[in-house]
Amino acid sequence: MRKVFLALAIAVALSGCAGTGTGEGPRATAQLQPTKGNSTSGIVEFVQVGSKVRVSANVTGLKPGQEHGFHVHESGDCSSGDGMSAKGHFNPHGKPHGHGGTTERHAGDMPNLKADANGNASTSVELDVIAVAAGPASVVGRGVIVHVQPDDYKSQPVGNAGARMACGVVRAN
Repeated sequence: MRKVFLALAIAVALSGCAGTGTGEGPRATAQLQPTKGNSTSGIVEFVQVGSKVRVSANVTGLKPGQEHGFHVHESGDCSSGDGMSAKGHFNPHGKPHGHGGTTERHAGDMPNLKADANGNASTSVELDVIAVAAGPASVVGRGVIVHVQPDDYKSQPVGNAGARMACGVVRAN
């Protein structure tokens, strides 16, 4: 009986250890570079966590105390100097533009960045309509854009967020 109890205790302990992992999957990163005439830069990390993606960003060179639109765009091309080569919002599901907390939104719609008094912003959100893993909703190879103005989450098709201050290409790690 003692051997059975010991075996059971070991099995329970090992199953508990197996559950302590992070459950994280593929990762990708976009290094934001300023568009012409701007000084905004930073890094955006994408980590697949089950069926969601954790997006973490640290951005500098923003307008102090203001919000800025923040989106994944269709093309991983920042060559135009103004960020327009990244094309429109990433929208593989054909949804209207909307707030990141709703189901009716582009896959690339993310919450605005809120700059502090020094023009820096940090954020970490989980999104459910994008992926890092290969597939139609994958952000790998897409562009990330920071806009001059906040996204109003209602104007179609892009939320009236204005010019593009920074652009980065999402690359698998």
